[in-house]
Amino acid sequence: MPTRSAEELTARGWSVNAWGQGVLTQPIQAALRKTDSSLRWTPDLLAARDDHLAMIDCKSSMTSRSTRRHAIERAAVRSHFHLVAWTELPIYYVFDNLDVLTPYDALTAGQAGPHSISGSGAPYLLVPVTLCRAFDSTFGLPKRPPVASDAA
Repeated sequence: MPTRSAEELTARGWSVNAWGQGVLTQPIQAALRKTDSSLRWTPDLLAARDDHLAMIDCKSSMTSRSTRRHAIERAAVRSHFHLVAWTELPIYYVFDNLDVLTPYDALTAGQAGPHSISGSGAPYLLVPVTLCRAFDSTFGLPKRPPVASDAA
């Protein structure tokens, strides 16, 4: 489970469960990556607080320090629009620095990026960090400090 995002959400009173490819076995993950299925981009976490439920897609190492832009694969954004329509639940991209974007933010504010940020050859959208939502305004203020993980 993407630890930092889960810890920060928990500190704000959200219940968090791992979801998506991270809960699958490695052979299933490898096979899924070779398909064009939207399941490849299933968000990492499900989070609930009171009557609010959200899907969280954690974006690790997806920010350029030199250009200060976040990268999101176009196919992920497209799949997430379908998932939002199907589930009627919001999806949030949470980056290492806790910046937050939605698929709509990425589509409307993103600029076409290179086709191989991760070496995959896939096209990306690049979104300036200045256009991101704040984690606290999206998910609330901490009710208690996050617990440092052993893995961090």
